[in-house]
Amino acid sequence: MFKLTSLNLNGIRSACSKGMPSWLDRHAPDCMCVQEVRAQADHLAGGLEALAGLRGYFHLASAKKGYAGVGIYTRHEPSAVIAGFGSDEFDAEGRFLEARFDTPGRKFSILSGYFPSGSSGPERQAAKYRFLDAFYPVLARLKAEREFILCGDLNIAHHEIDLKNWKGNRDHSGFLPEERAWLTRVLDELALVDVYRRLHPDATGAAYTWWSNRGQAYAKNVGWRIDYHLATPAIAAGARRASVYKDERFSDHAPLTVEYEWA
Repeated sequence: MFKLTSLNLNGIRSACSKGMPSWLDRHAPDCMCVQEVRAQADHLAGGLEALAGLRGYFHLASAKKGYAGVGIYTRHEPSAVIAGFGSDEFDAEGRFLEARFDTPGRKFSILSGYFPSGSSGPERQAAKYRFLDAFYPVLARLKAEREFILCGDLNIAHHEIDLKNWKGNRDHSGFLPEERAWLTRVLDELALVDVYRRLHPDATGAAYTWWSNRGQAYAKNVGWRIDYHLATPAIAAGARRASVYKDERFSDHAPLTVEYEWA
């Protein structure tokens, strides 16, 4: 079994101060994709480059300090690590990292992605649409070349079942028709698989991975499912278990873990 976790940290130093490393040590995944690292290289030096026996690889934001950033912690050494996807605008924000684990006869990648949020206003929503337009061809190219799992915070709730207050959020970023249509296109045209939904097709509250810090959203489980494992079909077929660890509170997101089995 290969245990793979995805987690938006909401700041790696903050998450570590709230107990994330001890949870990681107990949970013992083979690999963890992280998003919203919100740190620079000197912040990671001296302790955060490796956690719980996993070595970390990172793509940090260069455009703004303490912003975005993604990483992959892995127990197995990659054959290659690729930071960014060829977009000057979004590579400067540290939004994509690919770790390749190629062997003779097999090409396989784990991808950590952090999609922009458009919730701060029209300018960032327009940036989010530019990101989606630029990122779709990347997924199409990878799909033609290799097997992969994309883990990350997509900042999109796909269907009504994926958020508590869907009626009140129909005009809000994260649940806009254009965003949802993009994810539908990824699943339909590229034939990628939403692994959690494959294993838990009807889950509602147990599926949520993010809660607003406003009001009593967490206590009342007024959440969103915006963190995903999207996998190529052959890899998704090996998914055996998927779990959201809502009770772990070192971020405003919950860890999402999927256990895979393949030959």
